[in-house]
Amino acid sequence: MKTNHNNLPPPSSSSLEEEEGLKGKKILITRAREQSGEFKALLKKYGAEVVEFPTIEIAPPLRWKELDKAIDRFESYDWIIFTSANGVHFFWQRLKEKGKPNLPSSLKVCAIGPATSRQLKKKKVSVAYMPKEYIAESILKGFEKRPMKGKRVLLARAKTARDILPKGLKKMGAKVKVVEAYRTIRPKGGAKRLRELLAKENIDVITFTSSSTVDHFAQFLNKKNLKKLLKERVIACIGPVTSATAKKWGMKVQIQPKVYTIPALTRSIALYFSKK
Repeated sequence: MKTNHNNLPPPSSSSLEEEEGLKGKKILITRAREQSGEFKALLKKYGAEVVEFPTIEIAPPLRWKELDKAIDRFESYDWIIFTSANGVHFFWQRLKEKGKPNLPSSLKVCAIGPATSRQLKKKKVSVAYMPKEYIAESILKGFEKRPMKGKRVLLARAKTARDILPKGLKKMGAKVKVVEAYRTIRPKGGAKRLRELLAKENIDVITFTSSSTVDHFAQFLNKKNLKKLLKERVIACIGPVTSATAKKWGMKVQIQPKVYTIPALTRSIALYFSKK
């Protein structure tokens, strides 16, 4: 999935001081390499030096059986929910392989946030609902205002994910089918390189954009190394769910934007240092 850096928002005049704040700062990106383009470009625009160490890789399901069944029964569903741009990417990859042109017009689409919504719009899909906050809890708040009893909902997501969304929808009386659209896996090796990178490089900020990036990062290091190597380093998380995962590993989260997007995370990092 390619990122169009030409569409990146230009810094406003009020952000000039924030840009100065990132000059000379070294920031570690842990998200999948193929998805880090926008983040890297924005950080560099703010004057930061970027170090990439992907702690996740995005992969298709090992078996497509459940997703294929859902695709064959499209007309029986009222809603389909996508909780990431990755889900959209792999879902459409499978649609294409099965010779399906698009979603049926009767199927309403929910996207968790703007990045997911943009991916759907590229597929010429109209998004019926996107929550104000880009987390599962906010999706549920929106559906509480809709008649969901008896509605059939297809949830296309990662193999490993929180159960709050399907459980919440079922409590509303909806019939929910969860299908695996992709997997987030930990890259092989890398533990030694990560330890060396944190020991030798003067990393100022470590960024996390999902719970998987946090878990895999921590798994590369044992608890003793984690505490030692993260000392005096700033931890920046994209949103509350990612922050909660970081805190479970004993990390202190200093930066979390109010809006859970890559541009907002970048600006929050810049603001943090400009205030210092």
